[in-house]
Amino acid sequence: MWPLSGLVRCEDGTWSYFVRRFDRVGHNSKLALEDFAQLCGLSRDTKYNSSMEQLAKVLDAYCTFPVIEKVKLFKRSLFNFLVGNEDMHLKNFSLITRDNKVQLAPAYDFLSSVMAYRAVGTKPADVEEIALTLKGRKRKLTRANWIEYFGADRLSLPPKVIDKVLLDLSDAGKAWFSRIGESFLPPDQKELYCELLSERFVRLSINPA
Repeated sequence: MWPLSGLVRCEDGTWSYFVRRFDRVGHNSKLALEDFAQLCGLSRDTKYNSSMEQLAKVLDAYCTFPVIEKVKLFKRSLFNFLVGNEDMHLKNFSLITRDNKVQLAPAYDFLSSVMAYRAVGTKPADVEEIALTLKGRKRKLTRANWIEYFGADRLSLPPKVIDKVLLDLSDAGKAWFSRIGESFLPPDQKELYCELLSERFVRLSINPA
């Protein structure tokens, strides 16, 4: 689930990005929202001091239906790996309470931070692939790390569920590359982004349809 967002052109010709708040109901009511740093007893300064495994424990501890939320977490984690988002720390994951049900909040801060490094000439090897460790590592992650270890072992997702998530990502592949081509990125950055995405698809053994 994604919050309503988009671009609007300002009077001076520049663009502004907007995101509709998802923790508000009308003008006066608020929904309970807590990020994972709060739930883990950590702060903004220690938001990287955790692991992907800990995210699963938070879902087990607080969510109304943890299994459903684990599927969401798995899909979002693979998405962020594919696009090169290495800054998904604890404060970029939140739980929201809606209709007496505690669940993952809509996705936010999902972007390619690696592309920012590549745009200024930083070598991919110098950049961590994720913000929180997975099986004790942040670089050179493999399909086995994500699928067999995180998806099957740590999240306890059935093979059919894992296959459905991978199929969804595969089905989105063609549109994904098309959107990059239609974006406002400079041509050289579009090429770099497509190269990154292609490499990550190969790493996960996903064939983008």
